Amino acid sequence: MGTRPLLNRRLAGMGTTIFAEMSALATATGSINLGQGFPDTDGPREIARAAADAVLTGKGNQYPPGPGIPELRAAIAEHQQRFYGLAYDPDSEVLVTAGATEAIAASLLALLEPGDEVIAFEPFYDSYAACIAMAGATRVPLTLRAPSFRPDPDELRALITPRTRLLLLNTPHNPTGTVLTADELATIAALAVDHDLLVITDEVYEHLVFGATHHPIAALPGMRERTVSISSAGKTFSFTGWKVGWVTASPALVSAVRTAKQYLTYVSAGPFQYAVAEALGLPDEYFDTFRANLSRKRDLLAEGLSAAGFRVFSPEGTYFITTDITPLGEKDGIEFCRTLPERCGVVAIPNAVFYDNTDAGRSLVRFTFCKRDDVLTEAVARLQRL
Repeated sequence: MGTRPLLNRRLAGMGTTIFAEMSALATATGSINLGQGFPDTDGPREIARAAADAVLTGKGNQYPPGPGIPELRAAIAEHQQRFYGLAYDPDSEVLVTAGATEAIAASLLALLEPGDEVIAFEPFYDSYAACIAMAGATRVPLTLRAPSFRPDPDELRALITPRTRLLLLNTPHNPTGTVLTADELATIAALAVDHDLLVITDEVYEHLVFGATHHPIAALPGMRERTVSISSAGKTFSFTGWKVGWVTASPALVSAVRTAKQYLTYVSAGPFQYAVAEALGLPDEYFDTFRANLSRKRDLLAEGLSAAGFRVFSPEGTYFITTDITPLGEKDGIEFCRTLPERCGVVAIPNAVFYDNTDAGRSLVRFTFCKRDDVLTEAVARLQRL
């Protein structure tokens, strides 16, 4: 087959994700997996029952409509109105996707031309880099630095060039847990308007906030027509395997994203769409209880990590805690995470893999707390061995 590499150069160096590597390591060593962010308990039973009923009654077992079933698109529009006062037409301004990951991929593939520049906060979720690369564009990182992990508006302004096409935001931010403030978003919005930039905003952790408030940038002046807002059901309802996500945006933006999306999966998750439509209508009590429970788990793990010698950066959102391993006499997070299972039977994720500027994240390690209390307690006990 010659000497030409099989993997195209845009994806060179993007082999097995760190999540797959560390989850495999957890299985091989029998370790507690605090690496990949998936809950170890299911979401509301009545929502699981709605999915089962949809299968058994034949709803959604065949191809659903390309944009998503009408019931779910209506529920998404109602959710945006209920929580943020944002009005979207379910027929022309809502698109259902195979999780937020496909929504991000379809948005970037649809809106970017080769040579365009995309400014994204680093550390960034690994699919961002891959999707920007597949679009033939160039990622331009705005580094969020410890201990505050806040974006520097002057640095952002300096990164914008004539080739900048869009800003890729993530708030609440994975992995740092930063939730952008209203003032920070207003500054970002003003720059987007001034430079006529598009914005893609990944808000999958919108309901996982602790002592902070999630503000959608689409609600700010001049942003409605230039923003693609993305979220999903997996994090909010603890059904990550269902892969039901969505896009809300102006008709022109949704049409563009749908054009790319239809050639990725076309449609997906038929029966689960009916269940998620019900989930989005759950009462406030569900969201409040869910948030309070996660906040308690965050504190349980944060206290345990501090007692074990880590420097802990308590998150305002998501279900991840970023730590610094320097107080433990360690420097390299990748090496630390690869040896941690053998040392104490716990798996974590090195933040360095989320950076282009790897020095900024070299000593940082991420743990997830979306696990049962007994699992977190046992993990904390094992980490004391360090």
